[in-house]
Amino acid sequence: MPEFDVIVLGTGLKECVLSGLMSVNGKKVLHMDSNPYYGGESASISPLEELYKRFQASDSSKSMGRGKDWNVDLIPKFLLANGQLVKMLLYTEVTRYLDFKVIEGSFVYKGGKIHKVPCTETETHNSDLMGMFDKRRFRKFMSFILNFEENDPRTYHDMDPHRTTMRDVFRHFDLGDDVMEFTGHALALHVNDDYLEQPCVKTINRIKLYSESLSRYNLSPYLYPLFGLGELPQGFVRLSAVYGNSYMLNRRVDEIVMEDGRVAAVRSEGEVFRCKQLICDPSYVPERVKKAGRVIRVICLLNHPIKNTHDANSCQIIIPQTHLNRKSDIYVCLLSYAHNVAAEGKYVAVVSTMVETCNPEKEVQPGLALLEPIMEKFVSVSNLMVPTDDGRRSQIFVSRSYDHTPHFESETDDIMDLYRRVTGSEFIFRDPRDADGDSDE
Repeated sequence: MPEFDVIVLGTGLKECVLSGLMSVNGKKVLHMDSNPYYGGESASISPLEELYKRFQASDSSKSMGRGKDWNVDLIPKFLLANGQLVKMLLYTEVTRYLDFKVIEGSFVYKGGKIHKVPCTETETHNSDLMGMFDKRRFRKFMSFILNFEENDPRTYHDMDPHRTTMRDVFRHFDLGDDVMEFTGHALALHVNDDYLEQPCVKTINRIKLYSESLSRYNLSPYLYPLFGLGELPQGFVRLSAVYGNSYMLNRRVDEIVMEDGRVAAVRSEGEVFRCKQLICDPSYVPERVKKAGRVIRVICLLNHPIKNTHDANSCQIIIPQTHLNRKSDIYVCLLSYAHNVAAEGKYVAVVSTMVETCNPEKEVQPGLALLEPIMEKFVSVSNLMVPTDDGRRSQIFVSRSYDHTPHFESETDDIMDLYRRVTGSEFIFRDPRDADGDSDE
């Protein structure tokens, strides 16, 4: 009976990253998916006809150029250039199978207009998001953030990063609600305002990360793989082959076998594969997850860029919750032929948010309004599932469903948290090629 250290069920991005990290760490891994395609709920759909089929829509894809030029991500998410996820991809060396391209702009919607998110000195100076005095204060605030070092109290400005709340930091720099809003949601990428009452260190580090990511490419802090996110699982398949681990697609999972309350094996199509640990997405263990909300995503096909974004071929727009008397922001992300995910001259935009009423489509209307005219739209509402326990007792570690944001920050937190629970230690970024470099000091 084949034995593995870890069995991974589902080929969503999180499962693939964890499977890759386990492989690099020398574990024997078996990776299975009951679907005939990679990516789980975050799959890339190609050719375009498949998208119409999936949403049971009448197929008018003929007017959209060549079907095979489309790779439509069901859950598109951008990667922060300096973020943890990019570091993990570099760590596993899966990046040798991928090409990334920078996203052209990051915007916030306010007062009926789309504004570029200011981060640099020049952008702050030119921004119409703030008045003259706010600009001066914001510059001081950003200078504090960029010079802040957690282990150097001289950079604290008499604030204790582990006790002072973020709201007090904004007060210290005399910044108003408007500036707080775009800073917290468009720079720190928080999904709600809870962070205001929490110690400021986390938010400061998130704004620093945004700023450092931005300084690498200047257009925006975000990257996206050419041909879409579906390239990532495929890269990990190649990687696992390098480490001698196996992938099985289209394999029915009949039973997760337990012994004394711990996972012992997976039974699939008459075969039993033993394992010490199991990592999976929520669809494989419905009895171990609970619903934490619902997400609406509307995929829109366009033949034009979004107005007032300087004709960007790709961008993210955040519509902050307070303008709409909502609890969650509405996000718009745009991709196009420039990232090889659409036919020449065509664009894919996705509008997403957490569902708060019994009419989800009405909730995303402010986002859809920015995209008009829309050639075609596909609506999905899905449950946001989260594990009911940390998995330490059963050694079954379940990822969370993908949230409504168009960036990987909360998903990266989930990967780091899963890694910590599976291995019992923090993920340390080091170059795997330096593994034996320490011995000759």
